[in-house]
Amino acid sequence: MSKQPRKEFLLETAYRLFNEQGYHATGIDLILAESGVSKATLYKHFRTKDELILEVLKRRHEQFDRSLEGYICAAGEGGQNQPGRMVLAVFDALHDWINSKNFFGCNFINASAEYSAGEDPIHRFAAWHKQSLLDRLKQLLPGVRKPRREVLADQLMMLVDGAIVAAQVRGDKNSAVTAKKAAQALLDAWL
Repeated sequence: MSKQPRKEFLLETAYRLFNEQGYHATGIDLILAESGVSKATLYKHFRTKDELILEVLKRRHEQFDRSLEGYICAAGEGGQNQPGRMVLAVFDALHDWINSKNFFGCNFINASAEYSAGEDPIHRFAAWHKQSLLDRLKQLLPGVRKPRREVLADQLMMLVDGAIVAAQVRGDKNSAVTAKKAAQALLDAWL
């Protein structure tokens, strides 16, 4: 077992297995066997598998948010405040993620599909994550008036999710590049 704290290793193992096999297909026994963590340690930190899934999703959200912010900040450096430049950085982040060894599709799309009941806490968290990304896109469009900004951000979000699904379902490793071109066309039309 790793020298990191057991809870952290447990979460990393669960994240990897949920990515590779799905949430329902990954049983607690497999997570315990792969992590080397005891059942008592697991239940010390998480009362249920759903609590473990929620913590994995929370951490993935934070990781995604930090990574995305790095791309956005880099796009805004140098005082070049071209309209849409930071929005397009979102698609650069997607492209790099889709082409990484850690791409197994979107944890949140997958979670919402496996936990499809709208009132399920896992589904609600996945929806919240997607809403937070939509809100971030809106923030990146400060020069667009509110009603138009809402519509444009919705369209951009469709391109984001479409690129992820195309990469996951069809294996299209350039889906984010294609989506970025469509986003540029949308931005040109709106701005």
